[in-house]
Amino acid sequence: MTAIRHSGAQGAPQIPRHEWDRTPWNRWSFQRVREFVPTTRVWRGTGPASPLPSALREIDDIHFESDGNRSSIAAFFEENYTDGALILHRGKIVAERYFNGMTAHTPHLSQSMAKSITGTLAGILIGRGEIDPASLLTAYLPELEQTAYRGATIRHVLDMTSGVTFDENYTALDSHMAMLDAASGWKDRLDPAWPANVWDLVLGLTKAECEHGASFRYRSIETDVLAFALQRASGTPLAELVSRELWAPMGAEEDAYFTVDSTGYALADGGFNASLRDYGRFALLHLRRGELNGRRIVPAEWLDDIRSGGRPELFGEIDRRDLPLGAYRSQFWVEYDERRAYMARGVFGQMIYIDPQADFAAVLLSSWPEFVSDVRTRTAIAAVKAIRDALPK
Repeated sequence: MTAIRHSGAQGAPQIPRHEWDRTPWNRWSFQRVREFVPTTRVWRGTGPASPLPSALREIDDIHFESDGNRSSIAAFFEENYTDGALILHRGKIVAERYFNGMTAHTPHLSQSMAKSITGTLAGILIGRGEIDPASLLTAYLPELEQTAYRGATIRHVLDMTSGVTFDENYTALDSHMAMLDAASGWKDRLDPAWPANVWDLVLGLTKAECEHGASFRYRSIETDVLAFALQRASGTPLAELVSRELWAPMGAEEDAYFTVDSTGYALADGGFNASLRDYGRFALLHLRRGELNGRRIVPAEWLDDIRSGGRPELFGEIDRRDLPLGAYRSQFWVEYDERRAYMARGVFGQMIYIDPQADFAAVLLSSWPEFVSDVRTRTAIAAVKAIRDALPK
């Protein structure tokens, strides 16, 4: 199996090609994805960066409880493989931390927070009438008539409520997720019969597990189906769309980038990379209901609908005693309480927590040893809420 020398230096340790995004290598690779897979730029444009004024506060000694354990924010950062953390309150940075060699200019892999970038982009195009969430996918992608997506709408993939069979298992070597890793260019194909790119993988999804709209099932490929529809409707590649409609208008400070497959398709479901502060600007855009620097970027109604439009009854398989998540709407997770804070979340500990009621957001970039951990997720949510609750009301 091929290996990649992770620093370019003679004699440096080599990372196995098939494990570059797994523990322990992810502590290095999540900040250097361009060294492992092909990428395409998301240009920040020529305008000035949106200001992020600071009003720094001490947060390390804030204490909180999770799962019966009492901890401090300082201990949380250390014990949960944090690479970067940014806290926003009332439009200002109240805390900004870097660990594990990360800096203010370092791009970090978003994992599935990329889904929320794509969902926000969809809201922009829908607001302009370029695409209709109630329309069938086949109105934009007629090739899907031969797949299990026949009869599904744009809204179904926005909310991951299509009935298409997709095995999201992250560790099985024969799951759809393993095929997606290979099709996206992240890994080598383990079987020559596997799809060679993401579009071919979509075309091969011909089995359904339930009726469209019957229940929520987390399927990463839904975001890619959405992105293909956005590209077809606009006639523009995804990375260029994100640059033109979101990254440049919001005043990003740094270029971002997507990983791409062999056809040049930018991986919408998890291949986005950006700096900590620019993830913070994305959060601030949401806190400001889609308007930043006097410019309307995302329809306010679209963002309001994320908090109010989810359907908790579709979360039958989610045990809310484990995670306080009660809905999934437009590629965001929504908390199951009266505040209706919402989140962009990615495996290995990526999170953007957005609480419009408190004018508060937190960005956590991490490199957990586990793909997913309910314990770590509960701890992270408890930690950011403790910070929120300690700030002036």
